Amino acid sequence: MAGSLSRESIVAVTRELIKREGLESVSLRRIAGLLGVTAPALYAHVNDKRDLLRAVAEGEFERLIDLLERVDDPDPLARIRQFSRAYIEHAVSNPGLFRTMFLFPPRLSVADATGQELPAATKAFEIAHDAAVEAVDQGLLRSDDPLLVALTLWTGVHGAAEVLLLGFGFDQDTTAALIDSLIETLIAGLRR
Repeated sequence: MAGSLSRESIVAVTRELIKREGLESVSLRRIAGLLGVTAPALYAHVNDKRDLLRAVAEGEFERLIDLLERVDDPDPLARIRQFSRAYIEHAVSNPGLFRTMFLFPPRLSVADATGQELPAATKAFEIAHDAAVEAVDQGLLRSDDPLLVALTLWTGVHGAAEVLLLGFGFDQDTTAALIDSLIETLIAGLRR
């Protein structure tokens, strides 16, 4: 494997390890062993473990962006509903990868920059934010601050994803009802 060692192969192996065993399973030594190289060989392609996790998170946000960009409903509330479901589904189907994503926040205008912001995280948030802006502009949601609307929706949906990842073992019907109830309650609370 050493001859074909690349940043992409290192990130791919790391992603699969996180998917199989969780975020806590990642170490450069472990990744190197899976690739059949020594840990120092990785440093020609990644700066450190954080750089590696950032690359995995970037790829996962790109996957989420792809899901969000497939939603093309002209109704912003319908898009918000679909975005919310896609977000939760992505989280539940990839728990370790979902947790990796949020080691790196989006850049938000209301928050101080930390230097850890991830452009793909920002893009994913902006897609959802744009639907919130459109809903406010159309008078479907009440607010003088569409960013606050987007943050409120994201906070609720992210919270639902985290609850579902706690492993309560809800059946499909209960899970679907919880998701629908949350989304409709958030929208109802923000309606004019």
